[in-house]
Amino acid sequence: MSNEADQAPAARAKDEHRRGPDSRTTVVVITKDRREELLRTLRTLRELPERPRVVVTDNASRDGTAEAVARLFPEVQLLCPGENLGAVGRNLAVRHVRTPYVAFCDDDTWWEPGSLCRAADLLDAHPPLAAVTARIVVEPSGEEDPVVAELRDSPLPGPDWLPGPALGSFLAAATVIRADAFRGAGGFHPGLWLGGEEELLATDLLTQGHWLCYVPELTIHHAASKARDSTHRRVLGLRNTLWFTWLRRPWRSALRRTGHLLRTVPHDRPSLRAVAQAVQGLPWVLRQRAPVPAAIEARLVALEEARRHSTARRYVG
Repeated sequence: MSNEADQAPAARAKDEHRRGPDSRTTVVVITKDRREELLRTLRTLRELPERPRVVVTDNASRDGTAEAVARLFPEVQLLCPGENLGAVGRNLAVRHVRTPYVAFCDDDTWWEPGSLCRAADLLDAHPPLAAVTARIVVEPSGEEDPVVAELRDSPLPGPDWLPGPALGSFLAAATVIRADAFRGAGGFHPGLWLGGEEELLATDLLTQGHWLCYVPELTIHHAASKARDSTHRRVLGLRNTLWFTWLRRPWRSALRRTGHLLRTVPHDRPSLRAVAQAVQGLPWVLRQRAPVPAAIEARLVALEEARRHSTARRYVG
């Protein structure tokens, strides 16, 4: 009885710590022409108990985003490169990060209170773990995003110490990553720009010996912006999937994966544009081609098979 009484104050103290400021993580947000969504996200980040430092890269918005952020959120570090860097805007932001961990956040997503602290605890406890990906809740319905099932049911084996299922990739809008690991892997590849850009970085992290995992006790909320061009995103996603395949998969796997994609994507103009752009990029892709070792390729094969049945990865729109 006395032992339980002794543990109770310690547990309460730990809970109090979790509800207080936490200086281990910086939140990085990229945005373009989504002023109202971004301002909502910044308000929620400001109210988090962790009080994280926030860095925003404005990818050349023309709707007054930068001016609004500077006026309403002077504590936020605002970067205005003057052009649309796409996902590489995150690389720019990470150059200004001095904390050990980076929490990526889109302008239409926000972290649940306590999740950043818990993510930092897990990364503190497991140095080989490069990134933890959160459960995604769709707003306003409160339902889980369909991709959560894919994360939860990942077919990849992992060491017993992992705090959740091992992953082969991650979702940038819902992930806390080790800053040094991100920099060591080169960040997001400028050639891919945007659209499924995480897969290449994740594979390079795995090749370097890091682990990635899904942690359901972490939560991020997503209220999808209406200011998006789903067709354009499909073009970029298919193009980048082909580029990733040609950059990192052994030729036999690359040809098999390419053939499967060409057979199964919609046979329409957006798909044709994606394939044409991918072919146009072949010169730089072949120059930078670096196939993964056999152990990593085995993981990619397992993921490829699982994703064929996923409802969250369809090149439609």
